[in-house]
Amino acid sequence: MLKSRVITAAILLALLLTALFALPPAAWAVLIVVMVMQGAVEWSRLSGFVGRKAGLYWGMTLLLMAGLLWMDAGATEAQHVYTRLLVYAASALLWLIIVPTWLMAGWKVRQPVLMALVGWAVLLPTGLAMLDLRAASPWILLFVMCLVWVADIAAFFAGRKFGKNKLAPSISPGKTWEGVAGALLGVSVYVVLVWSFSPDFAYREILPILLLASWWWVGLAVIGDLFESAVKRQAGVKDSGALLPGHGGLLDRIDALTSTLPLAALALLLQKLG
Repeated sequence: MLKSRVITAAILLALLLTALFALPPAAWAVLIVVMVMQGAVEWSRLSGFVGRKAGLYWGMTLLLMAGLLWMDAGATEAQHVYTRLLVYAASALLWLIIVPTWLMAGWKVRQPVLMALVGWAVLLPTGLAMLDLRAASPWILLFVMCLVWVADIAAFFAGRKFGKNKLAPSISPGKTWEGVAGALLGVSVYVVLVWSFSPDFAYREILPILLLASWWWVGLAVIGDLFESAVKRQAGVKDSGALLPGHGGLLDRIDALTSTLPLAALALLLQKLG
């Protein structure tokens, strides 16, 4: 199992790096739309959609994503900013307020239509964030994604070696507080290394801010991970799909990215406006 996970992860990383730095913007946009659509396919299954209802959800997801890209093509700078603020604010509301409340209250949402709306709030901002962060700089997108991956890998091995105290046993019995501590340590080392080799190394006051931001990022990643686990548990499935050997579905790999990338894009947008 671990071997297949490592092999799949290595192949995915190579493909992602190639696409991230080599694809022209139009081709990157097509790739993101395909990823959003795969996410919609898996989310429809978790929401209980079957047959024509599932097909309708996929089609509406495609129209929404394509519509956002079409609006971008003919929008003024002010309209572009307004649309992005609206989309990312909805994502922030979801991950900072709704989902934590959802998890603490142990809600069981049985209405497929409500789950469909939540799916759009998960998938569409993530797709836009991958477009916007890459447009700002492929290195920014890679840095933010690596934060999540480092946290995930460190949590996995720390939890496997030292895990005793369950983080949320009713949602995801395999996750532990020791894993969270490992994630915090892992991202701290990662941030220090990146900062050490960056042009901003001379500005030592930046490091504490980066570390605090990375720890907050771990919290967001954990929320995204736990939320998908809760949705899968509600649907009665172990994985969101079987697309990736050893990993399950696409949502199983990007769950922590859905809760972090849109807020990174929002922070970048607010920085530009400020």
